[in-house]
Amino acid sequence: MIANLVLIFIAAAITHNFVLTYFLGICPFIGVSRKIEQAVGMGLATTFVMTLAATVTWAIYHFILIRFNLPFLQYASFIIVIASLVQIVEMFIKKVSPPLYRALGIYLPLITTNCAILGLTLFMVLREYTFLEGLIFGLGAGAGFTLALVIMAGIREELECCDIPKPLRGAGITLIIAGLLALSFMGFGGLISK
Repeated sequence: MIANLVLIFIAAAITHNFVLTYFLGICPFIGVSRKIEQAVGMGLATTFVMTLAATVTWAIYHFILIRFNLPFLQYASFIIVIASLVQIVEMFIKKVSPPLYRALGIYLPLITTNCAILGLTLFMVLREYTFLEGLIFGLGAGAGFTLALVIMAGIREELECCDIPKPLRGAGITLIIAGLLALSFMGFGGLISK
């Protein structure tokens, strides 16, 4: 049981990283990865939302949608849950850390439309995870999202001191780095296939 949970966590965080394997959540990945502090804040907020979304949507799916034969409402109900959780996180960050709230800017409310979170909830249903497996899956996916965001931010901070050819500056070099990171994470693909 514990070994299975560890495999789910590692698979969600590394071998099947939502950003670098499935290319879900690219908008905040590119937009918030300029500074490590912002990347950590966004990663933690997204991890929190992913973990809560996994648990709440699991309960809604199993105790309401399946019980009352309403599985066709899963997209709408999952999106409502995600939007509600993001509003709670946004209010919390605004109250606790106004500088982080300002630094994240438009990307914080965009967690609502982050396809990585919706993908997480749908993958969880498709893979028929138990409640505990869903919780670990959400935590692992959030940790993987944070890992990818912080790695990208660290590289982008270092690139500020580099002499990059003019045609590659900005989005060009960012997309090349994202591609190289995705290739590097593909190397882990044969390790775990959960």
